[in-house]
Amino acid sequence: MSHPAITAIAQTLAERYPHQPTFLQAAREVLESVGHHYASQHATKADYDRVARLLEPERVISFKVVWANDTGELEHNTGYRVQFNRALGPYKGGLRFDPSVNEDVLKFLGFEQIFKNALTGLPLGGAKGGSDFNPKGKSDNEIRSFCRAFMMELQRHIGLDTDVPAGDIGVGGREIGYLYGAYVDISGRNEGVLTGKDELFGGSCQRTEATGHGVVYMAELAAAQAALSLKDMCVVVSGAGNVAEHTARLLLERGATVQTLSDRGGYLYKESGFRQADIDDVVKHKATGGALESLALPGATYRTDTPWQHVPADAYFPCATQNEVGETDALAMVKTAKLIVEGANMPLNDAAMNVVRDSSAVYVPGKAANAGGVAVSGLEMAQNASHLPWACDRVETELKTIMQLIHTQCVEYGTQDDGSVDYVAGANLAGFHRVFSAMEKLGW
Repeated sequence: MSHPAITAIAQTLAERYPHQPTFLQAAREVLESVGHHYASQHATKADYDRVARLLEPERVISFKVVWANDTGELEHNTGYRVQFNRALGPYKGGLRFDPSVNEDVLKFLGFEQIFKNALTGLPLGGAKGGSDFNPKGKSDNEIRSFCRAFMMELQRHIGLDTDVPAGDIGVGGREIGYLYGAYVDISGRNEGVLTGKDELFGGSCQRTEATGHGVVYMAELAAAQAALSLKDMCVVVSGAGNVAEHTARLLLERGATVQTLSDRGGYLYKESGFRQADIDDVVKHKATGGALESLALPGATYRTDTPWQHVPADAYFPCATQNEVGETDALAMVKTAKLIVEGANMPLNDAAMNVVRDSSAVYVPGKAANAGGVAVSGLEMAQNASHLPWACDRVETELKTIMQLIHTQCVEYGTQDDGSVDYVAGANLAGFHRVFSAMEKLGW
């Protein structure tokens, strides 16, 4: 960080939140980009003070969630909503149900969401929420019981012009349906205060596919910028959830060979590449709660490891979770990688990111690449406001347009002296500029 004032802000933040390493990692990345930018600018003390304020969430809400299991016993978890910044519009960001959820993780995700949402060009602020509740292994009745108890408190803090949550890890269409049903029952208002809903009650066509499709659209744009093509590339994809599934499916349509999908226990490897029917089998198997290890897929082998150091590829798409790629993984990846595109939020740790940014691979961070989900969530809000659903083709066209806008901003703010594009700096600076300008004009 080349500017002393920015370095001081980072040090103060680290001293204040030493127990929140994931949030600090996300903050450092943005501050590094901002610091280099301000080294050549005539910034004032008011500017630096505003940067410091941007790093503090406007509101962190935590609450107890008491729900009944199938034996009638009461259990409890902790629920959260981190409302980080609303300079551009109502808070917007997903809900995550997973044992790893805590304030550190949600502050990191909410902070990333500010810039991701800004890049879309839509009037959306940044937020994130969820609970340490684990939906895996729970019955349908238990999940419904938890969702209703969670919404009993969350409904006090959300609204069409206040905060519009969506889904994330552990919160799919079923959970959104139960959460929305509880909201309607409690509030008496049938309004689109959640996105990712079923199309039967206000959801948008293509929302399920949106994040994965956006990842591939961004990959195509970044590849073309570097005179590359996805066609005939050998590709490693991590994860087996919604983002990984639809990233892999569209990559196959683009002529790439997708060789891996993974879960927490290991990864499936198919040298000849998965077919769409293989992905169908993976999705059906995961829907029953099964691990990939127990899936017999012709031509595929299961390995209890991660694919990064073992599967040489032209392109890597980490689509599972934060910090899944370490330094040793990155050193192996850059030996063959032409393209690395993040489908997950911050899947590379600090050391891995440094390795990748110093390599010749084109690297696109999650805040730019996986913004397709929130983009279509914003389009869902527009459809709800007008009480008119859009045709699928229109939604997909709008998504492509938004991903093109994000790429254009990354190129504008991230082009280096040698003509290459630093997508990390470009995404950070473009998002920061929009949010920072709004805060200034609002008198914040």
